[in-house]
Amino acid sequence: MLRAGVDLGGTKIQVAVVDAEGTVIGQCRIATPQDHGPPGVIDAMVQSVRDAMSDAKADMGSLLGVGVGAPGQIDHDAGTVSHAGNLPDWLNTVAVAGPMRTALGVPVELANDVQVGVMAESQLGAGRPYSSILGVFCGTGVGGGIVINDDLWLGRGAAGEVGHMVVEPDGAPCPCGRRGCLEAYAGRAAMEAEARRRVEHGKKTRLFDIMEKKERTRLSSAVWAKALDKGDHMAEDLINRAVWALGLACASAINLLDVEAVVIGGGLGCRLGAPFAGRIRDAMLPHLILQEKAPEVLSAALGDLGGATGAALRVEPTVPPPGEIGVIVDRND
Repeated sequence: MLRAGVDLGGTKIQVAVVDAEGTVIGQCRIATPQDHGPPGVIDAMVQSVRDAMSDAKADMGSLLGVGVGAPGQIDHDAGTVSHAGNLPDWLNTVAVAGPMRTALGVPVELANDVQVGVMAESQLGAGRPYSSILGVFCGTGVGGGIVINDDLWLGRGAAGEVGHMVVEPDGAPCPCGRRGCLEAYAGRAAMEAEARRRVEHGKKTRLFDIMEKKERTRLSSAVWAKALDKGDHMAEDLINRAVWALGLACASAINLLDVEAVVIGGGLGCRLGAPFAGRIRDAMLPHLILQEKAPEVLSAALGDLGGATGAALRVEPTVPPPGEIGVIVDRND
């Protein structure tokens, strides 16, 4: 039986279909619809699962279940997502699992998007050699996850929110409504808002020209990467600012948790790759209590599929009843 995972983000919906070993055998990626609110996003997720199953050349009847990694506050029992500010018109509580279960006819499991991505990196990706890691995923926002002794640490439900660690009191405005959070400096939505503010004040950049040429409506990770390749001064300055903030936040987390490794992921983190992770390590080092025991800082190995793969792993495989296991064993007699 196959499992599907949906990585729901502010700019994209990524779906992966995995087999029993966790190998991706089918996928689908589309832009997150912006015009029809939560119902349009849910419909798009449902269709993307079907398209990914088609890409896997598999019948829908072989689908065991769907895991959904989503931003915002997750109520697993109710199957709802709340306060997902980076999604269109999604500040209230939205039922997700129920409508998707009705449309697809299989169980649907909800989880935090970054936490499932961090667990995928822990089990299958860059974090495999370590029993403790901090995952920092930079996309539309900045999310995090903590793995201790190979298990995800949830605290009372909100552990790992590294994006809302304050790196500068009364600093830049964050999409969460507070000021000075890491996300205000290293989340793409906040970085784009700052770029637009600077343009309004007469600063020059090629960021928005590149965005239009790529037919994007937002400054995606690919747009930032292209601007950096072209030596755009504003892009370089804003990325430098993000690295500074990420270094501070990671150092504070390491001083508290003393994990073995930091995994940098998310759309922006994966697009900029190992050099970006290396720069974050350099920015982190001066703030560590034990520099001689600095953790590894690694780029996520699973790339854009990490979140979807991790979401798929949330679906528990079915275990045959004991009687059926006996029948399988006796078949060789």
